[in-house]
Amino acid sequence: MTSARQAILDRLRSSGADDPAADSGVGDPAAEYDQITRGYLIRHHEHDLRELLAERLADYRAIVHDAPVGELPEALLNALREGPYVIPPDLPAEWMTGLADRMVTEPYDLEAVAGVITGCAVAIAETGTIVLDHGPRQGRRALTLVPDHHLVVVTPDQIAADVPEALARLDLTRPLTFISGPSATSDIELSRVEGVHGPRTLEVFLR
Repeated sequence: MTSARQAILDRLRSSGADDPAADSGVGDPAAEYDQITRGYLIRHHEHDLRELLAERLADYRAIVHDAPVGELPEALLNALREGPYVIPPDLPAEWMTGLADRMVTEPYDLEAVAGVITGCAVAIAETGTIVLDHGPRQGRRALTLVPDHHLVVVTPDQIAADVPEALARLDLTRPLTFISGPSATSDIELSRVEGVHGPRTLEVFLR
């Protein structure tokens, strides 16, 4: 039987031999990704994804709010701390009703704000993970890494059951940020410290 190492070397030596595009360095990562054979379940959950997401988010020490459309602005207002909050310029106006005097948009000194309010690209129910691709309603990557308090709004259509389903919805060529609870790390004695690599507090508002 050919060893795994030998198989890899054989593939490297033969790569591009029958593929003109490979010689020119031109490839399509998205097409190659779609062609991968997957012999596993894409979706393990069919019902109550919102409830499952809320449960898993709480497991990761995120603060979860039930915030239907009409109640979202008030829920956001009640969560704000002292100081301004920075938002992406394309955040929906209906989310911000009554909050205009507390909001600033970029360019802004991120170290001078109390927190940030954004949307997301996908939320994974199985793992309690918020995924940002820094597209609409999300702003640039630094916007969600520097402020100490991150408020995220998740709409029902953004909830994916499992990781494979979430990945299928994402553009894998974009800069992706996966958030499972507040930023945290621990030392060799397992002393947990939050807020080292990102926001110390994560609050998720489920519409």
